[in-house]
Amino acid sequence: MFARYFIDSLDFARKGKELKGEIPVAGMHRLEGLLATPDGQVSYMLRGLQDKDGNPMLELALDGLCYLQCQRCLQGMDYPIRMVSRLMLANEQPESELTEDNFDSIPPDGNLDVAALIEDEILLNLPFAPKHEPGVCQADLAGSKQGGENPFAVLRSLKDK
Repeated sequence: MFARYFIDSLDFARKGKELKGEIPVAGMHRLEGLLATPDGQVSYMLRGLQDKDGNPMLELALDGLCYLQCQRCLQGMDYPIRMVSRLMLANEQPESELTEDNFDSIPPDGNLDVAALIEDEILLNLPFAPKHEPGVCQADLAGSKQGGENPFAVLRSLKDK
């Protein structure tokens, strides 16, 4: 069973704490509609740190696999999850401070749900319409087996008249 952790994000970042573990994909309820099956696990490492100016940050590294539904053939497909997100803990960032090395920011939270943060980051990094690679998708294979004349060739011949 997955233990759900809640942290004080500012304290976690300032003290440079670290939290590691695994979370089952089946426990991520906002992902359910995108999944072909709820199988899979995601390993995570959440680390508190400070940037060069001393601003508190969280670094979240994720590694795992989930099974999404291909939007062409509606079959399941493996989708590897490998990412590292750096999140600045700030209520608001003035435009004058925007530079090239800025990170996404989240508001500091005295009761931050780590599982919800992990699920948020996965959702933000999923493709809008997941599809198999060309040549692997069942829809592509079924279309190539049909062969025959292109159905638009008839329209082309009508246009030429």
